Amino acid sequence: MRANFRMQRLFVREDLGTGAEIAATDDQFHYLAHVLRMETDAELLVFNGRDGEWRARLTYPTKKRIRLSMLEQTRPQPPQPDLVYVFAPLKVGRMDYLVQKAVEMGAGVLQPALTQHTQGKAPSSDKIEANVIEAAEQCGVLAVPAVKPARKLSDILSDWDGERTLIYCDEGDEGQNPLPVLARIATQKLGLLVGPEGGFSEDERRQLRSLPFVTAIPLGPRILRADTAAVAALAVVQAAIGDWR
Repeated sequence: MRANFRMQRLFVREDLGTGAEIAATDDQFHYLAHVLRMETDAELLVFNGRDGEWRARLTYPTKKRIRLSMLEQTRPQPPQPDLVYVFAPLKVGRMDYLVQKAVEMGAGVLQPALTQHTQGKAPSSDKIEANVIEAAEQCGVLAVPAVKPARKLSDILSDWDGERTLIYCDEGDEGQNPLPVLARIATQKLGLLVGPEGGFSEDERRQLRSLPFVTAIPLGPRILRADTAAVAALAVVQAAIGDWR
């Protein structure tokens, strides 16, 4: 069932179900009452990433409180996407874009990876999660990706599930077409690794190419910025061997 983009959508953390009533947080109150100027008995769509999407009625029990009453489920909860998306943090703004597109394009887990060429400090998980929720609200996403704390790339690789293929975008690959490489991947358990603006170091490339669960792919004949490469890689993986088929 397709999302209804005519109604406002709101992410909540409480359990949802028939007859459930929840109180809006202070931030949600400000957004609904002062930004959207929603009045008593207005309706909106509510989701929590677990219980599907619900049509809810808004009421004001007091002047400074909003209550949301669940009326009916409008969409059931879909399965969580199984794609683990590993990415090197980018500068503010470009990383926001990268996270938003990962949510839109079906990542199930977001794992920031600190590489040798990563610029700046480790990103806040809370900030990434807020960006994830905003993207899910805007794009009709119900399966909200999990956000993992930033870790060193070497540690992520050491703990990686060997049965999950990790596809990484190698700017030094001699080929141009990723499709023949992707066609040889048999497993449906996938991870995607996109590097930093300066690319992977030679040590990191050697480590990646030495691991049996890693597959390197090229991304065409042009040099892509890191945020562009992230979107291109997600699209080609989902189209070739992911959930677009």
